[in-house]
Amino acid sequence: MTDDLKKYYEDRFKMMESAGWHDLIEDVKTMHAATNNIVSINDEKTLHFKRGELSIMNWLLTLEDMSRAVVAQKEDEWRGS
Repeated sequence: MTDDLKKYYEDRFKMMESAGWHDLIEDVKTMHAATNNIVSINDEKTLHFKRGELSIMNWLLTLEDMSRAVVAQKEDEWRGS
């Protein structure tokens, strides 16, 4: 893993340790639960809008796990080289 990429992920993980990040994730979980409901969808435009919202929320909610998986993969590749 390059030094730049290592710093990128170190900075990301530092951010994810902050109280602000934890507050944001709790807010996104609440928003996700409220948005993830098909009963309120009246038309196709609303469906696509909600899908977009949920996509962004899912990305945020899985960002930490995905980042850790990428780092582990890169470290394995580096050790194998």
